[in-house]
Amino acid sequence: MARNIFRGLGIALITPFTPEGDVDYPALKRLVEYQLDNGADFLCILATTAETPCLTRDEKDRITALIKEVVHGRIPILKYCGGNNTAAVIEELKSTDWSGIDGILSICPYYNKPSQEGLYQHFKAIAAVSPLPLVLYNVPGRTGVNMKAATTVRIARDCSNVVAIKEASGSLEQVDEIIKNKPDHFEVISGDDALTFSMVASGAAGVISVIGNALPKEFSRMIRLEFNGEYDPARKIHHMFTELYSLLFVDGNPAGVKALLNDMGFIENRLRLPLVPTKIETKQKMADILRELRF
Repeated sequence: MARNIFRGLGIALITPFTPEGDVDYPALKRLVEYQLDNGADFLCILATTAETPCLTRDEKDRITALIKEVVHGRIPILKYCGGNNTAAVIEELKSTDWSGIDGILSICPYYNKPSQEGLYQHFKAIAAVSPLPLVLYNVPGRTGVNMKAATTVRIARDCSNVVAIKEASGSLEQVDEIIKNKPDHFEVISGDDALTFSMVASGAAGVISVIGNALPKEFSRMIRLEFNGEYDPARKIHHMFTELYSLLFVDGNPAGVKALLNDMGFIENRLRLPLVPTKIETKQKMADILRELRF
């Protein structure tokens, strides 16, 4: 029976670009080293926050190779592989070199809006061929369909290599239902920075975080305090981030966190179309908050 190793602070890693729009590999290397030095427990690579739909196959291969080289086995790596064509996902799972990767994140099929039975059959089919432990990803705001708690628990019970779900439905009630009914080997991971404090307090195993790209040290400290039952100091950190949570996503993801990283001197404030940088006023508000936090 596979067990979930993706616990604590996971980073939904961004992809930095040069002013010309190419992947900025030196900046990516610095960012990964920053995560390793400041409390990241695992990395989640080439998913939504990485602007993966706008990357070429060669770029994705080079990014993966660089991250594996820098991490060098020090923390687990969770890599995305998903889509809305079950057969294509299965083929990618079979044809990809997964060496140096510790698990696979796979999203609910988007756009074609399958039923709950369709979601179950999709994940059952890919779990049957997955060479690594599988983490489900439920994010109805992007996919157009919510995988209900009963479906998640059914998949977890029937597929022993499905070890967790990145739950980003925004429903704490749904999270509670999954945690209450899940099998022992299966865990819930927050997919929403703003709800992470509440989800961990309810029994979630951690978060796959956007804000952690920029501020991993304090965000990981909040989670560790909660794991130790020290909720009051953890809550104080959560409240320090309250305004930042909303500003990060007001102009879309990863526009907000890229603006923050730009202000910190890590990367160029560059995205690939159809995404564009966050508005100047939003960027300024975040820069003001960053100064106040004095990290």
